[in-house]
Amino acid sequence: MKRITSKLHFLAVLLVILLLLPSAAMAAVAKAIDGSKTQRLQLPDDLVGPESVAFDAHGAGPYVSISDGRVLKYGGEGVGWKTFAYSPSYTKNKCDEFSELPAVATESSCGRPLGLRFHNNSGNLYIADAYMGLMRVGPNGGEATVLATEAGGAPLRFTNGVDIDQVTGDVYFTDSSKTYTRAQHQMVTTSGDSTGRIMKYDPRTNKVTVLQSGVTYPNGIAISADRTHLVVALTGPCKLMKYWIRGSKANTSEPFADLPGYPDNVRPDGKGGYWVALHREKYELPFGLDKHLLAIRIGADGEKLQEMKGPKNVRPTEVVERQDGKIYLGSVELSYVGIVGT
Repeated sequence: MKRITSKLHFLAVLLVILLLLPSAAMAAVAKAIDGSKTQRLQLPDDLVGPESVAFDAHGAGPYVSISDGRVLKYGGEGVGWKTFAYSPSYTKNKCDEFSELPAVATESSCGRPLGLRFHNNSGNLYIADAYMGLMRVGPNGGEATVLATEAGGAPLRFTNGVDIDQVTGDVYFTDSSKTYTRAQHQMVTTSGDSTGRIMKYDPRTNKVTVLQSGVTYPNGIAISADRTHLVVALTGPCKLMKYWIRGSKANTSEPFADLPGYPDNVRPDGKGGYWVALHREKYELPFGLDKHLLAIRIGADGEKLQEMKGPKNVRPTEVVERQDGKIYLGSVELSYVGIVGT
């Protein structure tokens, strides 16, 4: 009799578990965001590559960094896109004139702005340009000022991500490789190059400090909500790294999260966590369903909170969530900024 009762108890528990499984699966599905339903802010002419997306302190924008060397600003439906900023080399090399060459052939002379971030109090926009280094332009835009082209005695060969401590004004940015340029970015991944660096620019002294060198493909960078550490995307390793800038662990780094794909930019989600754009999945098959992971939301402790999935021809480089819940997608390949409504 005891044996029968025990079996019945086991079956009852098993039944409860089986009944709960579908609801748990449903909850997981409900958290996913469908990135295939997007509004498009189409770039003018034949321009492509809105790699980074930024908004100023007044909520104006988006501002995007594009492949011909400029930063554009979207002024609304009636205004559309206008040139906001460009490097000194863009003017010097007459990059505004028509060229039959593809942008990748001229970016070393015209610039290729990647990461963008505003310092809210001053209204200054900081630009991580892959070839020109770290630059800054005032609230009214125009020709940017080059702030740094080298660090620690070595030139910046692949300036990539940028973020700002809004309290101190300190600027944190990445140099993805001391060996390869942006045009050779695939070599950084395939060779396992580990010559990347994380740096700080002090606007009060105009001094650049190398915080950590020997990093494997550091790309996007974001300062934590409590300003104690940086979260850095390591593209080749498919990981996030934490670098402490304050507290007992200051000047040390540690693993933060493993990712299911190759990350690009990292942006705070406004809730203490981060949106990480995934250029492609780690084990992505060329066949099967035309859907893959576009981005993943990571919590303050490195936990995976949410996924965004969409078509395989969309490979975002930045995901920015606004207070109204709209999510803006930047891409190094596409001719528009995607907007996902949640």
